[in-house]
Amino acid sequence: MKNILLTIILITISLNLMAHEGGHGVPLKDWTLESKKETFKADFIKYDQNEVWLNDQSHRLLKFSFSGFSAKDQKYILDRHEVILSLNNNKASERAYLPFSISKIWLILFGGALLLFSTFQFIKRKKRFHLTYGILGTIVILLVSCSKDDSPEIITTSIPSNDISFMQSIFGSFATVSTTSDATYFYVASNGLPSHNMMVGITNWQQQVPIDHNYTGNNSWAIPIQPELADNPLSTQTNLLKGALAIAANGIPIFNPLNNRGEDANAIGELDQWGGHCGRADDYHYHLPPTHLQTTVGSGMPIAYAVDGFPVYGETTEQLDEYLGKFNSDGSYQYHTITEYPYFIAGMRGEVTLDPSTTAPENQVIPQAMTQGVRPALDPLASAEIIAFQSTGANSYSLTYTHNSENYTINYSWDSNDLYTYEFVNPNGTTVETFQR
Repeated sequence: MKNILLTIILITISLNLMAHEGGHGVPLKDWTLESKKETFKADFIKYDQNEVWLNDQSHRLLKFSFSGFSAKDQKYILDRHEVILSLNNNKASERAYLPFSISKIWLILFGGALLLFSTFQFIKRKKRFHLTYGILGTIVILLVSCSKDDSPEIITTSIPSNDISFMQSIFGSFATVSTTSDATYFYVASNGLPSHNMMVGITNWQQQVPIDHNYTGNNSWAIPIQPELADNPLSTQTNLLKGALAIAANGIPIFNPLNNRGEDANAIGELDQWGGHCGRADDYHYHLPPTHLQTTVGSGMPIAYAVDGFPVYGETTEQLDEYLGKFNSDGSYQYHTITEYPYFIAGMRGEVTLDPSTTAPENQVIPQAMTQGVRPALDPLASAEIIAFQSTGANSYSLTYTHNSENYTINYSWDSNDLYTYEFVNPNGTTVETFQR
C-alpha cells in the first residue's frame, strides 16, 4: 500500500511540475524572469518567432525567450502583438501557446512514459526495483521543467547616433534646402515652398494660399542627432495635433494626419494631391507622408526625419510595431508609412520635449520653427474646389477654384521688401489687397 501511495505522489509531483510553468502573473510593464528571481521594468517592443523584445529603463534593447514569461505576461505580449498586426493591416490569426520547446516536450513525454511504465510494472509484478523507472522519469521531468531559455541577450546599450553626412545627402537632394548642425541638433532650412505643384484637388478649403516662410537661422527645423527611446511614447491620436511631427526631405514640415479638430484631414478633403495644404498663416505643410519624394531621394531612402530624430521611410513589407516603426540589427529605429490612417508615426517613439504652453491634444514638440503670416486667417469656404494652381513668375502664383458652379481666381505675389499683393478675381469684379510683413 505504501508503494502505491509513493507512485501516486510521484505522478502528482510530475503533473504539477508540468503545469507550473508560467503560473505567476505580474502587473503590466513589470516583468519577472523566474530563473533570475528578480523583477524589472521595461516597455514591450515586439514579439517575433518566439522571441520577445523589451526596452528597459536604461534604454537597452533586451531579447528573451517567450517561454520565460508567466502566463499573464504571455497573454499581455500576445495582446500587444495583435494590436501591432492590426496596424500592419494583417488579419490576426488564432495561435496556440506551447510553454516548452519541441525538444523539451519530447523529454517530458519520455519521462512520463518511464513513470507510467514503472507504475504498470510495479502493480503487475509487485517488485520495488520497478519504481526505479518512475524515479528516473520524475527526475527527467523535474530537470526539464525547471530549465529555462530566458537568459537576456542585450542587443545594444543605446540607440546609435544619426549619421550627419547621410542626413546631409538626403536633404541635399533638394536645391532649396540647406543644412547645418551642432552637437545636439541637425538643422534644416528652407523657404517653406516645395518644388512640386500644390493645392490642386482640395475640396474642403480654408481660403489660404501658400507663401514663403523664413525657416532659416534660429528659426530652422531642428532634428536630434542622438535620438533616445521614450519611456512613455506619445500617441499621435491624442497628442501633437499642433506643430510638425517630421520634416520632409524637401524642407516642408509634416503635421499630424489629424487636424486640430481631431479629424482625418485626408478623409474630409482638406488635402491636395500631394498630401498637403495651407495653414492659417498661409504656410504650406503636409498632413500625409510625402512618399512621392522617394523618386528624388532614391528608392529605399528616408523621405523625412521625425522631430524625435528617427527617419521616416516609405512603405515596407516588413512587420511594424504599434508605432509604425521597426528596429534594425544595429539597434537603430525607423518609421514607415502605410496607406490608411494613421499613415505614419502612430506614436512618437523617441523622447521629445513638449511646449509647456500647450496641452494635449493640441500640444507640440519644441524646438519648433515658427510661421509668420501676412494677412488674417479666413474661414472655410463650403463646396469650394481648387482646380488649378501655377507659378506665374518669381514669387508670383495664381490659384483658381470653383464655387457654386462659378470660377474664381486669386493672383498674388510678393517683392524683396516683403510687400504682399493679392488680386481677387470673381464674376462680380476684381479687388486688390496688400499686406506688409
